[in-house]
Amino acid sequence: MLALSTGINRLNDATGNLTSYLILPLIVVVVYEVFMRYAFNAPTVWAFEATTLIYGCHFALGFAYTHQHNGHVAIDVFEARLASRPRTILRIIVNLLLFVPTVGMLSFYGIRYAATSWQNWELASTSWAPPLYPFKTILAIGFVLLFLQGIAKLIEDIKSLGDSVE
Repeated sequence: MLALSTGINRLNDATGNLTSYLILPLIVVVVYEVFMRYAFNAPTVWAFEATTLIYGCHFALGFAYTHQHNGHVAIDVFEARLASRPRTILRIIVNLLLFVPTVGMLSFYGIRYAATSWQNWELASTSWAPPLYPFKTILAIGFVLLFLQGIAKLIEDIKSLGDSVE
C-alpha cells in the first residue's frame, strides 16, 4: 500500500511541477492583451476567455499538489490541541467520512460532465467559441488526482498510526 501512496505522491508532484509552467502562457496572453488594448486600442475578443481557461487548468491541476503539501486552507482549532495519535485518528475519520465521499463524487460527476461535453463537441457560447471539452476533461483530471492524493494521505495516516503502536 505504501508503494501506491508513493506512486500517487510522485504523480502529483510531477503534475504540480509541470502545471506551474502554465503561468508562462498566461503571462504571455495577458501582456499581449494589455499591449494591444493600450498601445494600439485594439483589444482581442479571445484573450479574456483564454486567460480564464488557462488559469482554470492551472488551478484544477494544482488541487492535488496543494493537498499533498498541506497548502489548502484548514481550520485546525480542534486538531492542533490533540496529541499525535488522536490527531491521526481524527484525520483518518474525516478523510473517510468527508473527503473520500465528497471528492469521489466530484471526480465521478466531473468525468460525466467531461464525457457529455465530448459527446456534444461543446463550444463556449462566445464570439471566439473555443472548444470546452478539453478544459472540462482537465477539471475532471484535477478532481481525480485530488481524490487519489486523499487516498495516499489516508494510507500514510494509517501507516503512521500502525507505526506509533509498535
